[in-house]
Amino acid sequence: MTSNFNSEVWTEKYRPKKFEEMVGQEEIIKRVKALTTSLNIPHLLFAGPAGTGKSTLALIIVKELFAESWRENYLELNASDERGIDVVRQKVKDFARTKALGDVPFKVIFLDEADALTREAQQALRRTMENYTSTCRFVMSCNYSSKILDPIQSRAVVFRFQLLEKKDIKRRVDLIAESEGLSITAEAFDVLYEASEGDCRRVINLLQATASISPNITPDLVNTIVSKAKPSDIKIVLDYALTGDFNNSREKLLEIMLKESISGQDVIKAIQKEIWNLPIDNILKVRLTEKTGEAEFRLVEGSDEFIQLEALLAGFILAGLGEK
Repeated sequence: MTSNFNSEVWTEKYRPKKFEEMVGQEEIIKRVKALTTSLNIPHLLFAGPAGTGKSTLALIIVKELFAESWRENYLELNASDERGIDVVRQKVKDFARTKALGDVPFKVIFLDEADALTREAQQALRRTMENYTSTCRFVMSCNYSSKILDPIQSRAVVFRFQLLEKKDIKRRVDLIAESEGLSITAEAFDVLYEASEGDCRRVINLLQATASISPNITPDLVNTIVSKAKPSDIKIVLDYALTGDFNNSREKLLEIMLKESISGQDVIKAIQKEIWNLPIDNILKVRLTEKTGEAEFRLVEGSDEFIQLEALLAGFILAGLGEK
């Protein structure tokens, strides 16, 4: 088992190497595999949340096409590289205009997080895609396709990725647990999945960080690594507030934020989730959710965390007492 934690070690070690190894996105994988097998690949745009397999699928396409010579026929630019118009005009254009090595008639350029490209760079990219279609194919990935210019989207086939379901992530976790000799309880996996919110890369990183402490993965151990408010603690805060006990509710909230180093936004997210588990009327749940939204907006705008959360608790108390 890996003793020293490195967030890239397991991410790369357990990255799927073939189409069949990928989890989730079955329809997308099926269509992309058919295009790759027939060498009939257009420009591709992968859009969707982080950790859902966009970059992995791009690498699989390239390795299936070029086998051992994939590095010579593949250029990757990600968000850590300069993404201005000069890069598109020089580096991308120079790579796109040269002939591919091997039997495949085109090279592949992968633009990771393409929505980080400036508008001017996207305009230059549009012309490059048009002029060098015979010698190069572009595969782009982004979180928000709305940030990609319409002319680029019209030149590419758009595949929209979705967050991975619980059963899909469990397949990867079970594979890793078996390979690394880990013991994971069902409750620990539930905590892992909830913390990841469908992001498989985050699950792997959390699992590696937890395994560096102990091979026996428990819910408490995962919560220690995740550093987020425990639902049981948030429930105590809300119970105090809804019964009108402001002082105890405030003290418990302060304890959560200071002793466990939980940020205000994480607390609000935990409160929003816990509201729907409370044994209260649905109308009151809606009113409380509305108040959490107002407080979250103020925090994003830069307001003081604890003052806004105190105000939120005061609002909960008034709502619990039937006040408007």
